[in-house]
Amino acid sequence: MTEAFDPDGVEQLVFVVGERHETLDEPWRAYHRARLIHVSEGVLTVRTETGRWVVPPGHAVWIVPNLLHCLCATRAVQLYSLYASADAAPLLAQSGALVPDALVQALLGAAADLPRDQPFDEPANRLLQVLLDRLPGLRAAPLGLNWPVDPRIQRIADALSANPAQAAVLEDLAAAAGVTARTAARLFVRETGQTFGQWRQQLRLLAALEHLGAGASVTQVALEVGYNDVSSFIAVFRDAFGDTPARYFR
Repeated sequence: MTEAFDPDGVEQLVFVVGERHETLDEPWRAYHRARLIHVSEGVLTVRTETGRWVVPPGHAVWIVPNLLHCLCATRAVQLYSLYASADAAPLLAQSGALVPDALVQALLGAAADLPRDQPFDEPANRLLQVLLDRLPGLRAAPLGLNWPVDPRIQRIADALSANPAQAAVLEDLAAAAGVTARTAARLFVRETGQTFGQWRQQLRLLAALEHLGAGASVTQVALEVGYNDVSSFIAVFRDAFGDTPARYFR
């Protein structure tokens, strides 16, 4: 797929594109179609104006129509992007990370081989319809983070994102952002649905996924995201993702 590719210019209502990149820095874009991005190899970071996801192998993210988003991968990544028009079928109403089952993964691979320069035949249309029918039943994955829109809280979020390991407490971060700690705490809950502590922990966990996907050791990752005690990091990671950091990418 080239930079000039425009999924909204494709005649088919639903289609899948497979692509591999050694690194990826896809600019901010929005499409009239919904987009399901499945990662079969590597780790992909997806950003919108109000959220971000870190997507490891075997997972996917659903992007609703007309939502600005950008993609980033610092190492090799293999993706399958399904583009779907609302005219084809009812679409999932909210963006979010998902866990495609084995059938959905196989259907995405098969659909990516279909030629897009001619109308799909009946077997191809049936394949795509089965794929669409499977999407509402997919399990959600805890791979996302709501991003605040209030400029003061954004400054705190950006500072932590730039250095997840920093030990600054909310009082110090809030003062640097020009807001009281009490107001910052209230705004974090209102804008992200999480307390400051919960949000910060999720930010660190997503950063950990990025570092692990880049090949860093568990000890290195723990330190990079602010855990001096590796055992504590492993326990928090396992509670969040259901497996230890050492086994997660196997």
